[in-house]
Amino acid sequence: MAEESEVIRSRGGTRERIMDIAQEAVLAKGFEATSIDEIVAAARITKSGFFYHFSDKTALARALLERYLEQEEAIFDDVFGRAAELSDDPLQILLIALKLLAEVVENLPNGHPGCLVATTAYQDRLFDAEVRALNREGVAAWSARFRGHLEAVATAHPPTRPVNLDDLADMVTGVCEGGIVLQKALDDRTAMARQILLLRTFIGMLFR
Repeated sequence: MAEESEVIRSRGGTRERIMDIAQEAVLAKGFEATSIDEIVAAARITKSGFFYHFSDKTALARALLERYLEQEEAIFDDVFGRAAELSDDPLQILLIALKLLAEVVENLPNGHPGCLVATTAYQDRLFDAEVRALNREGVAAWSARFRGHLEAVATAHPPTRPVNLDDLADMVTGVCEGGIVLQKALDDRTAMARQILLLRTFIGMLFR
């Protein structure tokens, strides 16, 4: 049993190492320019070792995107969970969560590494319908999460101006994604955090 568990751990470690190497390459130069050969060389495995874990590049793309979406959801779960422990008021929970989110991204050593959702969207012709659907569902899930919080806020604190909550929820998603673009384009690791804090100010003014 001990030997079997060690083999399972080793396999899991290799798969994660392949994905880590692939994600770094994809975020740096895109999926099309990232080859299986370079991933295999960097991971120090054989091609058969790669294909043991992933049937092709599409399977790798799907796994990378699934993992990225899970990681982002875990971050949102954490910041909103911590915010809910600090206040019972829906508006304060949202404002605290956005402040915590800004702190998370600002404290990343080299800034946010980039967004696989955006990379997949920009190069959607490279992927099959399943990967494209997964990407859409991931973005929709983020907006749905923010929409739920905004609805609770609007119930407790009617907005000072007419606002479509669906569009506002998309705006939250857009600011987060756009902040990554600004950070990369301007080589400014604090840009994303500043955009989130500005959005926080706007939401505070809109519902107060």
